[in-house]
Amino acid sequence: MSANLNLAAIGNSTIAALIDPRGRISWCCWPRIDGDPIFSSLLGGTEPESGFFDVVLDGEVKATRRYQINTAIIETILENEAGAKLRITDFAPRFKLYDRIYRPAMLVRRIEPLSGTCRVTIRLRPHFKWGEQRPSPVRGSNHMRFAGDDFTLRATTDLPIVYVSEERPFVLGKAATIVLGPDEPFASSLADTARGFEEKTRDYWWEWVRYLSIPFEWQNEVIRAAISLKLCAYEETGGIVAALTTSIPEAPHSIRNWDYRHCWLRDSYFTVRALNLLGATRTMEDYIRYLTTVIASDPSGRLAPVYSIVPGTPLEERFAPALAGFSGMGPVRVGNQAAEQVQNDGYGHVILAAAQMFFDARLPNRGDTALFNLLEGVGAKAFDYAFEPDAGLWELRGKKRVHTFSAVMSWAACDRLARIARVLQLPDRVQFWLDRRNEIRARILTFAWSEKLGSFVDADVDGQLDASLLLLAELGFVRPDDPRYVATVDAIGRELKRNGYLMRYAGEDDFGLPETSFTICSFWYAGALDLIGRRDEAREMFTSLLDRRNEAGLLSEDIDNQTLELWGNIPQTYSMVGLIDTAMRLSKTWEEAFWRGS
Repeated sequence: MSANLNLAAIGNSTIAALIDPRGRISWCCWPRIDGDPIFSSLLGGTEPESGFFDVVLDGEVKATRRYQINTAIIETILENEAGAKLRITDFAPRFKLYDRIYRPAMLVRRIEPLSGTCRVTIRLRPHFKWGEQRPSPVRGSNHMRFAGDDFTLRATTDLPIVYVSEERPFVLGKAATIVLGPDEPFASSLADTARGFEEKTRDYWWEWVRYLSIPFEWQNEVIRAAISLKLCAYEETGGIVAALTTSIPEAPHSIRNWDYRHCWLRDSYFTVRALNLLGATRTMEDYIRYLTTVIASDPSGRLAPVYSIVPGTPLEERFAPALAGFSGMGPVRVGNQAAEQVQNDGYGHVILAAAQMFFDARLPNRGDTALFNLLEGVGAKAFDYAFEPDAGLWELRGKKRVHTFSAVMSWAACDRLARIARVLQLPDRVQFWLDRRNEIRARILTFAWSEKLGSFVDADVDGQLDASLLLLAELGFVRPDDPRYVATVDAIGRELKRNGYLMRYAGEDDFGLPETSFTICSFWYAGALDLIGRRDEAREMFTSLLDRRNEAGLLSEDIDNQTLELWGNIPQTYSMVGLIDTAMRLSKTWEEAFWRGS
């Protein structure tokens, strides 16, 4: 993996932070996961002077870390040459309080000496306005304030404040606590409160994980992926970001640097689907609430491909010049121009994300005719735009075509609406949507199959192989044993695989030839291999992908075809979704592996 992407994630579905192997907090946006980064040394170049929070142990020679089992609480142990050790525990509080989930914009850091004499330096260096403002701390008796134009950050501690504010080395004689949060006085015992918050947060995650329907194999990997997805959900509105970061390039010096801290309709559907597979349906319910607001925001019914996690917030793309970029590889982008694109698969993804609401008897508030009526409006647009040229799911900026995947998602929208209408006992609407489904399918098949290539192709003009075609059977558009689908899977494996992993496509795009494999595509390929009866190959591909995870169990967006390093934004929901979906598909069942012992 790229050494700079060996990061662990903590969070509480309000904020999140990324922490390196030595315990440095190198990324954290405030006061929500798409906000201004108070810590952004991850994008500060090779030697950032600010934008981080770390603990320096004199003579340090070794650092190890681990998550507390089945939680988003990370522990880092630093050891020096004399054998002195200390432990850093980091988390964002999340637990039930007064029948609600308490999830403040707050980071808690506890530092405990374990053995020997630990001489440490605390370096707390937040900055604001994307690195443009480096506020000096204003000291109180047991806190420091960092004032910015938009918010003031308060660090409260039971350490001598002068040591922290002036970064003076001192001997850590007992456990200490630092809490970062809003500019509000801390009214209770800091140490007792922090310990209590940690216990309650641990209990919350344990309870959440306990109710996941995990596969028999790869349990720890799936649990970590599920927690990572939960951290990417902004619970206040129900929006889900595609990743916690911005501008980590897809490949070295490629300028393919994008801001993924926003809610793509497509990515969010895949996230909801993966968590639904595990039985964690609350994220879907929150997301439906978010979608209702999004759909109501434009009377025309036209959907953008991506929205802010707070609908209505503009996403104009701009640069942050004060930050040099990941390993100096700028630019750093804020916002995403994809919000201005036409991507017609989004209508189908909205309906697929909501469909389980009508079928899942566990849900206290099932889908009803009001929700169906709302979705019918989305379905009408899916039908209208099924064959309108668009940028496609890969968001090509310089070329529009009628993309097979976008049209198939319109087909899926009509198909699911017919199924929902059947559940609601609305026979006229069943037939209405079946007719539109069949009309779309017949038209897709006139251009999507290429006799010349012997495979399905990605568009009506200059059609080529594209990894999204692997999903045609998963979506139900064709049967897995359809010879055309089998031939397409074979062709994609032959033409798009590089050093064991799948490219999105092989041809040039707006920025030249892609250089890295897109991780979700390799998971799609493993799933397709299983569908066509090649399970041993699918498992081999899957276990190879598991080996690409960083030490904290996270995957980013891309894999370097030569070095096999991770590149792209992290943790990437697409990639973590792929891990969950494929594990659920390929694992032995509990009955096979446990009850029957086969």
